[in-house]
Amino acid sequence: MRFMVLLKATNEEAEANVLSGARPRAAMDSFNEELAKAGVLLDLASLHPSSEGARVPFGSGRAAIDGPFHDAKGLVAGYWVIQANTKEEAIEWFKRCPMPRGVKGEIEIRQVLEPCERPTTAETPGAQDASAGTPDEERADA
Repeated sequence: MRFMVLLKATNEEAEANVLSGARPRAAMDSFNEELAKAGVLLDLASLHPSSEGARVPFGSGRAAIDGPFHDAKGLVAGYWVIQANTKEEAIEWFKRCPMPRGVKGEIEIRQVLEPCERPTTAETPGAQDASAGTPDEERADA
């Protein structure tokens, strides 16, 4: 099973890149190497602060909103994608994930919905054909 693991930090910590120091970075690098050597790690990345990002909300217009995003309780500061046999195995790995002293945040672990697990549009009541476009696009074409 694949799991997406999200590193979520408070706004200030995420914006300041909580792992910018040499000691926290070395500890995280060591943890990531351990995941890789065990054959668990599939992908990982740290993210730039939200001040360099944007959001595109669903709904009318879909105008992009530039960061920073101060309304979020926890911004995603980075992620891993891992392969584990069970959710419990994934949890055990990330109980060992190092975090700098005093950092407030959390790690969220979510199993990836594999293509074979997704319901087809015929099985999903009210589902729209993905190729049909959004309601806004359909109105614009009319």
